[in-house]
Amino acid sequence: MIDVVDVAIVGAGTAGAAVAALCAERGLSTICVDRRPLHEAGARWVNGVPAWAFGEAGLQPPQGEELRAADHVFHLVVGWGPSRLTLRGHGLLEVDMPRLVERLQDLARSAGARLRGEVEITGIEGTRLRLADEAIDARWIVDASGLSGARLLRQAPVPRTDLCAAAQQVHALADPKAARAWLAKHEASEGHTLCFTSVAGGYSIVSVRVEGDSVGILTGSIPALGHPSGQRLLDEFVAEHPWIGARRFGGARAVPLGRPRDVLAEGPVALVGDAAGQVFSAHGSGIAAGLLAARLLADTLAEGGDPERYAVRWQRRYGGLFAAYDAFRRFSQGLSVSEVERMIEGGLLDEASAIAALRQELPPLPLSQLLGKARRLLRAPGLAARFAPVAARMVAAQGLYRGYPAEATQRARWCTWAARLLD
Repeated sequence: MIDVVDVAIVGAGTAGAAVAALCAERGLSTICVDRRPLHEAGARWVNGVPAWAFGEAGLQPPQGEELRAADHVFHLVVGWGPSRLTLRGHGLLEVDMPRLVERLQDLARSAGARLRGEVEITGIEGTRLRLADEAIDARWIVDASGLSGARLLRQAPVPRTDLCAAAQQVHALADPKAARAWLAKHEASEGHTLCFTSVAGGYSIVSVRVEGDSVGILTGSIPALGHPSGQRLLDEFVAEHPWIGARRFGGARAVPLGRPRDVLAEGPVALVGDAAGQVFSAHGSGIAAGLLAARLLADTLAEGGDPERYAVRWQRRYGGLFAAYDAFRRFSQGLSVSEVERMIEGGLLDEASAIAALRQELPPLPLSQLLGKARRLLRAPGLAARFAPVAARMVAAQGLYRGYPAEATQRARWCTWAARLLD
């Protein structure tokens, strides 16, 4: 049997289900398949997503049980404290990802898309996807199958030093009184997030949020740099705090860091989400990026464009931002706790820049603020010298990606320049 459609999508997680919903809403015949059962597709945990990304993607923001917190107080704690930045007004939403994926899948079905789980892709030939005992012929094919999925454009493996081992779990609260005492010890309240950073290398966190009868714990690190994995950090934290009760749900997986893939499309095939390296490297979140890519791809196809047109538009609009923050990530992963403290003392890291990172935006830097930072850098001259070339690369990335070539014949040269400048 051969299905014939406009759009065939591999992967029914956040990015893939969003592509299916948005393409179907625009009148494109759409089929979306996943190797797992549909109710197991995508992330299985709670994730922070900037609120603006839902509006930009043309989607309703989370509500009800899908939304676990909104714009709550966020304490960015250096090591285990006491140095910190307390962030308010950041617009971050704590989203129940299984419920978000379920909503996106339902939207896709309501718009006329067909979704199928437990489907294995055995190959691709031009515009035909080969399945075990059938095929799908499509004008366009979308790889939203994640880091280790179908690799329809033969994506190279991500280097181990660019893999964040992340884990997130929601547990019952076994001892509310002890939990409140722990929060008070760290100068926080119920509903606040305590994000302990650089606890296992410069690029690592143990983030804890207590509210009601539950506690959410998010961890991440880069094990290839000699640090314990996010799952190990999580397990150790739970074992050391008996006020944390039984696990309710959660998951763990490797998150690709690094710049977005240089090539996001080729012929009829487009990449979105983790498969495209569309992850905000500064804190390893790809949910917003996948939603934005889904909207841009659906709009491009509905307007009569093709996957390569989508790729050019995405790189020019978002690529420089993501590449700039990846340059900062590479710098930050080599920092010690004392060096992060010095960054705060010297003004390299402050509330405005931290909020911008949470919101996945470039920090605002008016001239008066920039001059003030320059004066404070004198307190940490060693760090300033190390950070200066990073800042230059962050600025240069903006211009480089704004000039991402529309012609495929010019991209090899662009890729060479990008590697020399940013890698």
